Parts: sequence; C-alpha cells; structure tokens
Amino acid sequence: MTERLSAQIEFLKRADKLKSVDRANFLLDQSRPENAAEHSWQLALWALVLRPLADPEVNIDRVIRMLLLHDLVEIIVGDHPIHLETDLQTLEVAEQAAAAELFGLLPEDQATEYMALWQEFEADATLDAKFAKYLDRCQPMFQVLCAPAPKQDHVQIVRDNLNGGRAAYLKDEFPEAYLAARSLLNETRPAETAFTTRLPFLAETDQLKSVYRASRLLDVERFENSAEHSWHIMLYAWVLAEYAAPDVKIDRVLQMLLLHDIVEIDAGDNPIHGQVDHAAQEAEEQAAADRLFGLLPKDQNSALRVLWREFEDADTPDARFAKAIDRFQAPVGNLETGGGSWVDYNVSFAQIEQRVGTPIKRGAPELWTWLLPQLDAFFTTEATT
Repeated sequence: MTERLSAQIEFLKRADKLKSVDRANFLLDQSRPENAAEHSWQLALWALVLRPLADPEVNIDRVIRMLLLHDLVEIIVGDHPIHLETDLQTLEVAEQAAAAELFGLLPEDQATEYMALWQEFEADATLDAKFAKYLDRCQPMFQVLCAPAPKQDHVQIVRDNLNGGRAAYLKDEFPEAYLAARSLLNETRPAETAFTTRLPFLAETDQLKSVYRASRLLDVERFENSAEHSWHIMLYAWVLAEYAAPDVKIDRVLQMLLLHDIVEIDAGDNPIHGQVDHAAQEAEEQAAADRLFGLLPKDQNSALRVLWREFEDADTPDARFAKAIDRFQAPVGNLETGGGSWVDYNVSFAQIEQRVGTPIKRGAPELWTWLLPQLDAFFTTEATT
C-alpha cells in the first residue's frame, strides 16, 4: 500500500504545477490571467450546472472527470491560445508524450484509465467528449462577454471564434450558448433559456479565483486560491478513491468538493489553524449559500445546497471521505514546503492530530496511517532545531 500510495501522491504533487500555467483569458475582474487549474475547476462546475442541457445519454460524471484531466498536459507543453498560429500536428505529438509522462507517474491501472479518458476527450467523438468540448469552447467566451469591462482585443477574439473559428460549430451543436454569446457580443439582452438562467451563477463563481487560502503552491511562489484548491482536491479524491469506505460514491464526493468552497466568495476563507468565531462563520456561510445558490433555478438551487450542506455536516460516508480529502491535501503540501502554514500559524503536532487527524481517520484512515510518520518526523525535527 505504501509504494502505491506514494506514487499516487507524487502524481498529485506534480499536478500542483498546473496552477502556474497561465492562459490567455483573464478573470472577470481583469485583475490577472486565469490559470489552467482554476479553468479546469470552472469547466467542471459548468458541466454540473448545465447538466439539464446535455443529451440524455451524456454521463455528466464522466464529463467532469474528463475536464479535471483535460489540461494537465499543459504542465509540460504550456497553453496554446486559439488566436495564435500553432503547428497542431507537432502539438498533438508533444501532448501525447506529456500525457504519457504525467499519467505514467501513477500505478499502471490508473495510468491506463486516465490516459484513455484524456484521449477520449482529445478525440472528441463520444457524446461525453463532445459535451465536454462544447463547454471548453464556450466557457472562455463567456468569461470575456460577462466581464464588466472586457479587453477589446479579447472581445475581437470571441467574435472571430464565432465567425468561422473553433466555436462556430456551436451554432448547430450547442445553440443555447451560441445565441447567448451572439446577443452579448451585440450588447443586447439574451433571450431567457435554460442556459441564460444559469449564466449569472456561473459568472459569479469566477470570484472564487480571487479568494486566497493560507496554503502555498508547492513552488512557494504565492498562496493558493480556493478555485484551484477545489480542482486539486477533486483530483485527490479521484486518485485516492480506493482508500474510501466501500459504500462511498466517488462521483458524489467529486461534486461535493466542486461546490464546497463556493460560499467563500462572500464569507472568505477561514484557515483551519486560525482564530475563528465558528458561529459567526457558519452564519456568514449560510447567508452566502442562500445568495449564491439562489442565483440558480429553484430545483437546482435546492439540489446543490443539499449537497453543500451534506459536506459541511460530514455525517454521511460520502461527506466523511470528502472532508478527509479536504484535510489531507494541505499537510501533503506543507511537508513539501518546509512547514508552510504550520510555521505561519505556529501549529503544534497535537493541533494537527486534532484538527486534521480526526477527520482523516473518520473518512480515510489509511491516508492518516501514511501521513502520520511523516508528520512525526517533521515535528520531531522542528522541536530539536
């Protein structure tokens, strides 16, 4: 178990580098370029929210998994914006090699599974892959069109993309999104459709990319934000699914982790090792859930709020595993970065056991067994220096 889990952790640590791959798109507030990890989280959210618009045969859980993986190769080959000329044949060869290198870090069975799913997305031939591609083609356009003051060169890229570019086919394949984009380009109010009634929520969630946590990226260049954190722990939950209880439904776990930090858009992040008024925090998060999920149609508002609440209460097998994964990721990062937030907050080993160990032991005890000797070694070394 130790060798297999260690290989899985090495893959997950390598995946952290996706948070440092900048894209051509900017955040809605135009403050900085978006990175590929938070983009992947946003696309997974689009898939969940736009499920009612998909063909009935589309498996949204598989679409979400595809979108978690789809840009990982950019860790090695970088992002290639649609408006720049690219040798597509050379890029395809490079991306295939990158996928083999990255997924090759995993145990063989997982490497085969993940490579096949990534290749399915790239081939764009199955119903699941086609819907994933629709989202990947249209979401960046709406990130431009929903911005209060978008860059005019970005608006032109969207216009060109619709007028014969890679998004032109959406006119026939995903008309709800295509017509909404056309209306926004023409500065007219889009017609009310199943797509446009969900767009305000999806646009609002862009703000999660500007909520920063106490944890740093593994290269220590900056603090992690809550959107890319959500993407990363979804990947953690999927890769480490075998350490969950037998009755845990991993796709429900992924959906919980996809949604779990959205309330931080209003309530902010409250570090686990910080001084927090828990009653005030809960009230702020409930109010945030009311406002944010309230932007969705009534039935979806109710369903997603229930899923978010289940994670918070951590009383079901699914939620306990989700909570364990949420607690597991930060210690892996802190061990890699010389202590990270433990040093910032002067955290003791006893506090780690209580605040981190308890939920991990409840939801994924084997992960705590793997982590404990490393924590013991770290804090013993700290005590003697």
